[in-house]
Amino acid sequence: MAHKEPNGEPPRLSELEWEVMKPLWKHGPMAARDIYEKVPDTYGWAYETVKTMLARLVRKGALAYDRVGNSYLYRPVFTRAEMARAAMGSFVQRVFDGGLSLFLAQFVERASEEELAALKEELARAESRKRGKRGGRT
Repeated sequence: MAHKEPNGEPPRLSELEWEVMKPLWKHGPMAARDIYEKVPDTYGWAYETVKTMLARLVRKGALAYDRVGNSYLYRPVFTRAEMARAAMGSFVQRVFDGGLSLFLAQFVERASEEELAALKEELARAESRKRGKRGGRT
């Protein structure tokens, strides 16, 4: 028996909810006990805390579960990339009033040489894709 499938946009997650999602993105569907064992010890969470967070993530639509016998296997409804894209869009809108150039200026100040090189490559690819789309319309 399955429960919950994607229905639109990824929900906003708290910092702690992200920590519960990370093992699922890394390892695939897992039981609550397995997720509990993968959450960083630094939080000092009890098993019941993780179960409560899993229930909240199901209600939000971030997780789905399959019932297998007496247990539940939880799985992400959205990929990490989808969730990150939604979170980044929300963050840029909230903090920078949607201004990507302001956001990128902050990023560039902190970026390493390798990160700057990767950013330049990504910008070149994006520019090429946009040119291709414009060139395809007549």
